[in-house]
Amino acid sequence: MSDMRLVVVGAAGRMGRTLIRTVTEMEGAVVTGALEREGSAFLGQDAGALAQCGALNVPLTSDVETAFADADGILDFTAPQATLEFAKVAARKGLVHVIGTTGMTSQDVEALTNASESARIVKSGNMSLGVNLLAGLVKKAAAALDADFDIEVLEMHHRHKVDAPSGTALLLGEAAAQGREINLETQSVRTRDGITGERNRGDIGFATLRGGSVVGEHTVMFAGEGERIELSHIATDRQIFARGAVKAALWAAKREPGLYSMADVLGLNDG
Repeated sequence: MSDMRLVVVGAAGRMGRTLIRTVTEMEGAVVTGALEREGSAFLGQDAGALAQCGALNVPLTSDVETAFADADGILDFTAPQATLEFAKVAARKGLVHVIGTTGMTSQDVEALTNASESARIVKSGNMSLGVNLLAGLVKKAAAALDADFDIEVLEMHHRHKVDAPSGTALLLGEAAAQGREINLETQSVRTRDGITGERNRGDIGFATLRGGSVVGEHTVMFAGEGERIELSHIATDRQIFARGAVKAALWAAKREPGLYSMADVLGLNDG
């Protein structure tokens, strides 16, 4: 069976370069396209040379049709608006679209659901094995502990991250909400400032820290009277997300069109 042909979008960014390097290190996939925004200083450069993994004879381009000419799938850790455009391409060409983009709205997800009628889309706030296992544990803990245990999600990322809370924090918050059988949108607190009054029973709180070069740290706290349980994940290398994304692409290549999660890829939803 031939290798899966993947296009890395946002190829010149930190995550884009990590994706390129990771694909070259894993079996079953190759980089055949590298897309970057129009006007980028990196256009025309070889994707492999840019990612410091050896020349691939794949120049960075801003032309979508050129980048996707021979593609089987897309690796996408960009921005919501760009991701929606790539989803249209994936639907039109029947591609696999792996999405690690964060900051997407419920309307954006609805658009992805429509695209998934023709494309195989895997979307997750975090592609790592550890985080998705953590989410499963959070869901079980939330189901086992009643509202006497307040739930708080704490996350920290590098100074350049533009959205908050992080996609991973929201993924963990949603896991907690599912365990409690509540609606996260109506029972979450994203900011606290000034005289806020007492904490509402059953709400899920989020706290955000930004600074330095932190790849990603997340802790879900269950705070009860006289005791606290903390479940945490610390990422020290963004390659864990890239490896998960490639694994997701290879998994989705064998599936029917649809909208999947990383939990599906890892078999955490089986049974």
